[in-house]
Amino acid sequence: MTPAINLAKKHKINHIVHQYSHDESVVSYGLEAVEKLNVEASRVFKTLVVINEQKTLFVAIVPVEQKLNLKLFAKACHSKKVTMAEPKLVERSSGYVLGGVSPLGQKRILASIIDESATSHKTIFVSAGKRGLEIELAPQDLRSLLNASFQHIT
Repeated sequence: MTPAINLAKKHKINHIVHQYSHDESVVSYGLEAVEKLNVEASRVFKTLVVINEQKTLFVAIVPVEQKLNLKLFAKACHSKKVTMAEPKLVERSSGYVLGGVSPLGQKRILASIIDESATSHKTIFVSAGKRGLEIELAPQDLRSLLNASFQHIT
């Protein structure tokens, strides 16, 4: 079990864990999940870590086929400017490897914003903490577990 799955279980959140064989040559982990799980790309969300001018880290959760709009995200987290965090910093702060970064069960609890498009789905998929492992849950449950907000960030 990963910290992400353990967190969902601890809080008695309805969820389904999906596992697939990860291909090491794949560049886009999120699109690999879409293909291997045979689900709509709009339901699979990637976890991105950004940093603001004060060196504060934040989590952005966006559909895999969309790009995070850094200006919208900066506004949403009341910052002047944000940039993508360095990969080593992401791994150190989250406790996960790139391609398996889950918004759930990170070593450091970070303020999180989920793209509002998640609310149009009954359930969404996010990484469960390993490459080739996804957790399906209701967007409202994800928001609750993370104490996150839904905002337009793509």
